[in-house]
Amino acid sequence: MLLAGDIGGTKTLLGIFDPAKVRPRPIVVRSFGTLDYDDLTTMIAAFLKDDDMARVTIDTACFGVAGPVIGESATMTNIPWRIDARRVRSAFGFRRVTLLNDLEAMAYSIPVLEDDEVHVLQRGDAVPGGNIALIAAGTGLGQALLHSVDGRYIASPTEAGHADFAARTERELALVRDLTPRFGRVDVERVISGRGLLVLHTFTHTEPCEAGVDVEDPDAPAIMTRAALERRCSGCVEALDLFVDAYGAESGNLALRSVATGGVFVGGGIAPKILPALTAGSFMRAFNAKDPLERMVERMPVKVILNAEAGLLGAAVYAASARVAT
Repeated sequence: MLLAGDIGGTKTLLGIFDPAKVRPRPIVVRSFGTLDYDDLTTMIAAFLKDDDMARVTIDTACFGVAGPVIGESATMTNIPWRIDARRVRSAFGFRRVTLLNDLEAMAYSIPVLEDDEVHVLQRGDAVPGGNIALIAAGTGLGQALLHSVDGRYIASPTEAGHADFAARTERELALVRDLTPRFGRVDVERVISGRGLLVLHTFTHTEPCEAGVDVEDPDAPAIMTRAALERRCSGCVEALDLFVDAYGAESGNLALRSVATGGVFVGGGIAPKILPALTAGSFMRAFNAKDPLERMVERMPVKVILNAEAGLLGAAVYAASARVAT
């Protein structure tokens, strides 16, 4: 059996998978509050104590981690966790343990996703074996690439969420002028993420929020987007509009950087929740506004990933392939 994990700044999914097929089959999946545990080994130990694990033998594990992976270790970007694959391997006697960047792990799910696990924003015309790009806004913003090598896709991680935010309109320029003195620089994640939604909410509200959104509330991003979709607050509507435009533009930037003729996939927890806003038109207008290469990006398929466990599935796909390779 395989152990896979999707380790986020807020929530972690751990799962046992049967690797027998191209798409590994989940046997047991559990969700954990990441900071409810001191480290990953403590969390895994709690998971494996479950009665359902009594007869499970695990030889290979793979974990997607929200942060850069260097060698066999990773320091998570938004929480004070450092994860070492060697420590996990030693603690549980697994034969092989691999750490991947969380978007790198999610990317491995893309080739095995079913049609009902994605929503098409732009049908396009995928080039067989063409590069595939992935962008995902959640707690932070991640991006990854898939390159076809000898008939199989290999994922490449990035830290592009921390690249500089590129303002395109007068309103976005005003946003950058507002944020720069407060934060020193404005990276893409500062705008396109759950935290970014709160930054935008503050920027667009010169008067009290008509929907009563409290930015200190842990659920504030969800409450704000719901108020915007229901058009209960003009400031929330503008904040979500800014978010969707910026998200579409950055997705198009990624499409250009990767020449994603195989398609662009939008993952993460936010996109499925704001699907009405993503399908309203402004996301794809910003995506395709890439003169002189508009015709190229207009031919790229663009799809929203609806499977909330795509990161976990991708880690399992990688673990299964690594198990075969060894």
